[in-house]
Amino acid sequence: MIKIYYPQFPFKIKEEGAGKEFIFDELRKLWVRLTPEEWVRQNFVRYLVDVKKYPATYIAIERKMMLGEMNKRFDILVFDDAAKPWMMIECKGMNIALDKTVLWQALHYNIAIPVKYLVITNGEYCYGYQKGLIDFEAMPVLPSYGE
Repeated sequence: MIKIYYPQFPFKIKEEGAGKEFIFDELRKLWVRLTPEEWVRQNFVRYLVDVKKYPATYIAIERKMMLGEMNKRFDILVFDDAAKPWMMIECKGMNIALDKTVLWQALHYNIAIPVKYLVITNGEYCYGYQKGLIDFEAMPVLPSYGE
């Protein structure tokens, strides 16, 4: 398991309608519905940018991808300096266990968008995997950008 120390960040949150909360996504420059998964996603992105110093311009959030004939959406994708997918992060709400189902989801997404690093997190727990010669291998810390 990788220990993550999330930075304090002044998130902009607003309420609309019947108690629906929205959070401003600083990277996408738009308001998105504040769900448990979105809270994890926003905090993880801030960790990548503010603590690990990943370039914000190389991070894509919730974009469509094709997995076979199905439309899916990845949570976070980090690109390398050559604009190739480098790390994919699958986020879940804090109440969701990071079991085999979550890992299989990330591995299936890796079929559509191959990456060197796969990460799954629910905000409290975080597991990372690096592509080895044959399979993905667990890693104790997230890599520095560009490794």
